[in-house]
Amino acid sequence: MFISAACSGSLENANVKQGRPEMNRSPLCAKVAVALWAIFAGSSVHADMVGHGGPIRALAVSPDGEDLLSGSFDTAVIRWSLKTDTAEQVLRYHAGGVNAVAFLKDRRLITAGADARIAVWTAGRVEPDRVLEGHIAPIAALAVSPDGALLASASWDRTVRLWSLSDGTSRVLEGHTQNVNGVAFAPDGGLVSVGYDLALRIWRLPDGQPEIVTLPAPLNAVAVAPDGEIVTGAVDGRLRMLTKDGKVSGEVAASPTPVVALTMSGDGALIAAAGIGGTVAIIDRKSRNLLRTLVGPGPPVWSVVFLSDRETLMTGGADGRIRRWNARTGDPIGLGLIGTPADPLAAYAGDHGADVFRACVACHTLSDKEVQRAGPTLAGLYGRRIASLPGYRFSDALKTMDIVWTPETVARLFEIGPNAYTPGTKMPEQRIGSAEDRRALTDFLGRATSR
Repeated sequence: MFISAACSGSLENANVKQGRPEMNRSPLCAKVAVALWAIFAGSSVHADMVGHGGPIRALAVSPDGEDLLSGSFDTAVIRWSLKTDTAEQVLRYHAGGVNAVAFLKDRRLITAGADARIAVWTAGRVEPDRVLEGHIAPIAALAVSPDGALLASASWDRTVRLWSLSDGTSRVLEGHTQNVNGVAFAPDGGLVSVGYDLALRIWRLPDGQPEIVTLPAPLNAVAVAPDGEIVTGAVDGRLRMLTKDGKVSGEVAASPTPVVALTMSGDGALIAAAGIGGTVAIIDRKSRNLLRTLVGPGPPVWSVVFLSDRETLMTGGADGRIRRWNARTGDPIGLGLIGTPADPLAAYAGDHGADVFRACVACHTLSDKEVQRAGPTLAGLYGRRIASLPGYRFSDALKTMDIVWTPETVARLFEIGPNAYTPGTKMPEQRIGSAEDRRALTDFLGRATSR
């Protein structure tokens, strides 16, 4: 079976090497792959949202609570409908993993990532309205000011930048001596940033002079409550609460592993802190009590966000799945599609090859009659030259390869891994160690993609 939990991405698409995003200036991708997964229309039952080909690094909820934005290591951004759990738009622009996403009050979208660029989008459009450039290293976090006029970005170039959302001009806030990993606006318009240098900086805008608080461990994330209290998550697995003036006022052990993501409910009552070990701690902010720990299927949780009801939590995992939880009870919300009429592989129940293929269905269809997902359709795969499917944008690296997809070449892809067989792919590195499983997969593809 697959080493990776998600066999998405593509057999054929990419312009980023796994684990090593390249800083390039390729033309804007004009193609938008709209992925509509069939689910229970009109039902309150939710399924995991699947569509990314790598860890989900960032989540954001629209101001009206209707849409969810997700950014992934696979370089894609997906705008989801929270009413139907379907992907309404897939945005491709960034040349590296997308580490931060945000909504503006007017429902425009902001994305940023390892390519050090920030893109501002209007929902539904295939290209960014504006690209903000100035950082020289990956951008780790974004925050929008309470009045919607400013955008703050935290970068591994050790700076924070303030951007005017009206004209795109920027101002650099310097002082951190290592990676800046988190940034958040306070209700009064002040700004808080945290970094790997143990420093929490409270920037008094507009003059930009900071108050500096040194904490015991490197800091990965920060959030600010409606009353101005600051909460930060550190690599020692602890949350530390500080007053708006920077005095430590509380501490909670959230995880035995580093806290990598942090969010707060809209009323400031609950905190969710994700540890790299795969757990999410739910904490009552006022009492400083650990209420419960959400335990998922195992892979690290890289992103968390509360919905507008203040108790539903969305988590983004290393397996490329977005899950819902009731933060009050700790229960997962939703049912998987496996075995239901909405299961795209329901017709292949009991087929071992279909079981091997199941993780790939997030981004690949078996028929060209279905709406294209994030990856190209596999319809008519055998006999097709790599990167030759009309209407899909492939990287230059794949276009130069002399590979024709056959049972033998697909088996070889998963025997030695995508990085070795198709350098330049953004498909997560994975192999199928069993020759029997590889044969079952290639036999299944031969039957399912020739219809």
